[in-house]
Amino acid sequence: MADVVTGLKAPWSVVWVDGAPLISQRDDARIRQLSGGKLREVLTVPGVKHGGEGGLLGMAVHDGWLAVYYTGDDDTNRVVRYRCAKREGAVRLTGRQQILDGIPAGVVHNGGRVEFGPDGKLYVSTGDSTQRELAQDRSSLAGKILRLEPDGGVPGDNPFVRSPVWSMGHRNVQGMAWAADRTMFAVEFGENTWDELNVIVRGGNYGWPVREGRAKTDFDTSLVPRGTGSTSYRNPVQQWPTSEASPSGMAVLGDTIYIAALGGQRLITVPVSHPSASTQHFVRTYGRLRDVVVAPDRSLWVLTNNTDTRGDPRPGDDRILRVDPTSLSTDK
Repeated sequence: MADVVTGLKAPWSVVWVDGAPLISQRDDARIRQLSGGKLREVLTVPGVKHGGEGGLLGMAVHDGWLAVYYTGDDDTNRVVRYRCAKREGAVRLTGRQQILDGIPAGVVHNGGRVEFGPDGKLYVSTGDSTQRELAQDRSSLAGKILRLEPDGGVPGDNPFVRSPVWSMGHRNVQGMAWAADRTMFAVEFGENTWDELNVIVRGGNYGWPVREGRAKTDFDTSLVPRGTGSTSYRNPVQQWPTSEASPSGMAVLGDTIYIAALGGQRLITVPVSHPSASTQHFVRTYGRLRDVVVAPDRSLWVLTNNTDTRGDPRPGDDRILRVDPTSLSTDK
């Protein structure tokens, strides 16, 4: 582990624009560029409301656009995008457009991850905003993984007609990633018992709020407010006690899944070919870990999250740490 940068304030996401890293900071709504070891201000996203787990959250880059997920000062979550370009070494963001509005917001459980899949579509993870019944309400955007065209349109091959919903029955997904064979994985915060690693499929129902973690039988949809007619749900491929995980960001590099754990304060590795197995790294060494991303040089960048009032900041926190993935053995 080596420091890439220190002195960040509640960082949430990092992306690259033409090789230049951009970092989102949740609480002050700033997007900052790391250049030559120094941070420069790119944009303070207007209209962002910080409180609890809300604020400026995930970012994703695709075809000259930066997609941004944030909690608005009107108490709703939304996704917007900016034109992004690098000139003379400096990234500039212009031409803001709204992609998606009306995602229920709460003090906690805002989801917030945005990623472009291998199909070129924009995937958006949302939380249940503590209104748990919304996760089973197909008309609500809460407690879902959504799939959109890059400009916000609804793809014609989504599972539900004219709906952005790709999967449902989620409590609070903050990490999504794809293996080389296009298998989609997501990690999810449980309530008090089990956090989850799921394989996400088109139209899948993952059972929240009736189920948390694995179960042997299908759920009774009569127990679910505003039941959707689903007759089965999908079990996670792996689960952890909430004290050991609280998984946030994730990435896939080669044949390994990497998961950043907040409450568990560790980096978790999972073999793509055997997703029920896992290895723990750096347990309680660097505090809460918010995100892990693959850098252009195929190293891992790991974001700490110790300055958001829930952590125990070390001198220099928050920081981004660089990890050589070949240094992570599978027997720790």
